[in-house]
Amino acid sequence: MSARQSGRMGTGMKVTVLAVGKVKEKFYRDALAEYQKRLGRYCQLSVVEVEDERTQEDARGGEDALVLEKEAKRILQRLPKDAYCIVLAIDGKKMSSVAFSQHMEKLLVTGKSHIVFVIGGSLGLHRSVLDVADEKLSFSDMTFPHQLMRVILLEQLYRGFRIASHEPYHK
Repeated sequence: MSARQSGRMGTGMKVTVLAVGKVKEKFYRDALAEYQKRLGRYCQLSVVEVEDERTQEDARGGEDALVLEKEAKRILQRLPKDAYCIVLAIDGKKMSSVAFSQHMEKLLVTGKSHIVFVIGGSLGLHRSVLDVADEKLSFSDMTFPHQLMRVILLEQLYRGFRIASHEPYHK
C-alpha cells in the first residue's frame, strides 16, 4: 500500500470480520471499539457475528463435529460471495507484520477490494469453511481465545495500514 494507494484504500478497501460468537468481556469490547475507530480512516470495516453453539466440557468427537457443522452453516450463509476469504487457522501461512501489510496491498492491486477474515469459535472451523477459503492465515502455533483473536486481527490490520501509509507505529 504505497502512500498513493493508501488513500484509495481508505475509501476503496472493504474489510469484514466474520466471527463466531459475541464478545462478552468489556476489556475486549473496549479494545475492539478502539481499533474499529482507528481503522475507520483506512478501510470500510464491518464485523459480522454468527451465533455460537454451546459445547459440553466432556463432549465426544461426534458432538464437537455437530457443533462445528452448525457453526459452519451460519458462517457460510453470511460469507459475502464477492469477497476474498481468509480464514484464521493454526495451520495457515505465517507472516511478519510487514509481509501482511504487503500482502493486503497486493490483494487490493489485483482487484480484491473486499476481504473477509473468518474467525471460528472455541472448536475452530469446520472443513467446509476451510475448503471455501481463498487462503489460511495463522498468527501463531499457539491457540488463542477466539475473542482475543479478534483484537489481535484488528491490531494487525491497523498496523498493516500504518506500515503501508509510511506512518509511524511502535515496533
